[in-house]
Amino acid sequence: MSDKFQEAFAKTRIAGSVASGALDELSKFIEPGISTNKIDNLCYEFINDNGAFSAPLFYRGFPKTCCTSANHIVCHGIPSDKILREGDIINVDVTAFKDGWHGDTSRMFYVGEVSVRAKKLVETTYEAMMKGIEVLTLNSHLGNIGEAIQNYVEKKGFSVVRDFCGHGIGEVFHKEPNVLHYGIKDVGKKLEVGMIFTIEPMINEGVYETKVLNDGWTAVTKDKKLSAQFEHTIGITNDGYEIFTASKKGLNFPPYK
Repeated sequence: MSDKFQEAFAKTRIAGSVASGALDELSKFIEPGISTNKIDNLCYEFINDNGAFSAPLFYRGFPKTCCTSANHIVCHGIPSDKILREGDIINVDVTAFKDGWHGDTSRMFYVGEVSVRAKKLVETTYEAMMKGIEVLTLNSHLGNIGEAIQNYVEKKGFSVVRDFCGHGIGEVFHKEPNVLHYGIKDVGKKLEVGMIFTIEPMINEGVYETKVLNDGWTAVTKDKKLSAQFEHTIGITNDGYEIFTASKKGLNFPPYK
């Protein structure tokens, strides 16, 4: 791997560690009675205490540090005074910007005891993301990621959101390539050493269709059924891949306590 790619990986590794560390920290606090604003404040403090900045804050007008997407919110939920209740599930999406590079990750959290159906959805979503990651090999195609995720999810009786996708990331928050979470094997751009992008499948309990609310950000399921998401930032290496945003505490999947 060239010196250029080694530097990019080293800096993404640091930014990714801050982002995943923020989610590790949240695992101590997410329980019934917490507000999504409190979650946002905790993220803000952790990111700043680690010498980084929140990439979403003021990005295209987004008003908060992180995205908090509970229950039927698919993605880009805006933190507010909303109080989380027993049985809720919530995705928290954090992107740290440090030394000119980004690390982007999201994780699901259970709020107290959740339903069997919600657990199955969250488990399937995590496993689908990992299926998408595990097919990453040099010179394979982007379509292999989507094919692996879609096949796994649909066999479990859930659906893959089509309206949002993963993305290239580095010194720029969002860039090419788009990484679809559905697709056909051996189709699309070939993977090359040094590529850095996110894999972040959004999986719905019911139909895959979504709609964006009047705030211009919050995407929800059209049928108001549950949605779940996990996200990692990944780099392509000579030997396969590196996950830059894995939890250093092993808190990759709920429950975290």
